[in-house]
Amino acid sequence: MTPPDVPRRLGTRRAPSDRVFRGAVRGGGVLVLAIMSCVGIFLLVRAWQALRVAGLGFLTTQSWEPDSGSFGIAAVLVGTVLIALVAVSVALPLSLGTSLYISEYAPVRLRRGLVTLVDLMAAVPSVVFGLWGVFYLQGHLTDVARWISTVFAWFPPLSVQGADPADPLSPVTLYTSSTFVAGLVVAFMITPIMTSIMREVFMQAPVGEREGALALGSTRWGMVRSVVLPYGVGGIVGGTMLGLGRALGETIAIYMIISPVFTVQWHVLQNGANSVSSLIALRYGEASPFGMSALMAAGLALFLLTLAVNFGASSIVARSRSGAHS
Repeated sequence: MTPPDVPRRLGTRRAPSDRVFRGAVRGGGVLVLAIMSCVGIFLLVRAWQALRVAGLGFLTTQSWEPDSGSFGIAAVLVGTVLIALVAVSVALPLSLGTSLYISEYAPVRLRRGLVTLVDLMAAVPSVVFGLWGVFYLQGHLTDVARWISTVFAWFPPLSVQGADPADPLSPVTLYTSSTFVAGLVVAFMITPIMTSIMREVFMQAPVGEREGALALGSTRWGMVRSVVLPYGVGGIVGGTMLGLGRALGETIAIYMIISPVFTVQWHVLQNGANSVSSLIALRYGEASPFGMSALMAAGLALFLLTLAVNFGASSIVARSRSGAHS
């Protein structure tokens, strides 16, 4: 009797180099997750004392007086988000335009120099940007902030309380150390990072589709709009979210520019702002043991906010893979 046919099992015998590579990559991923988990657990343990005292009021209280029992991150959290939004709003068009020029329009000889220059800008220390913002940019932005607040005063976030547009001698201190100035400085800090990511994605757009669009009579901008930009959607979103994460955690430059206030400051052009990271830098040296626990709680909130932004970016990029519409 003939035995029934049985499918033969096929096995893959990996080379030792492949096994070493897979092990190294898997170990690196596990190590990153372990480090992130340890950071979160450390912050939670150190912040537990303050969180137990404050409860849910930690998210709604604006003042910061841990030793008297009245403290929360409502004001500094709003300030952090507003500074980051101002930074991303300015950095996104700058990064998109710069990356498109480098990848699509710049001559080959000039392209290499521009790439090097952008990469070098990403390595400039944040304290240098902070000094530049304090001693140069802030003084030159006063008239710009005054004009914006005069023209767009009907929009509450762009109005300035106590300012008289009809009085040219109104004090300029109303427009200094504001969310607007801090956001612009952070925007210049995150622009090189976002530009590098977008440029690399744009330059990987398929050459065949580029040439096909041009062969069909498309202009250079038409080719960019129909091929390069759809292909680079994932890079645009990923670079923007990476810049947003950097803006949320920036410390020194913001600390040097802002005038800390512990009330929710919705007026981005007006004097006074705050952020979670600058709060920690400001109060770390003088904090009591309980105050240190409160600062750890603020750091934990910033850590979770950054994780949420990164996870949101990952989900958006996964749904809009580069080249999906090209």
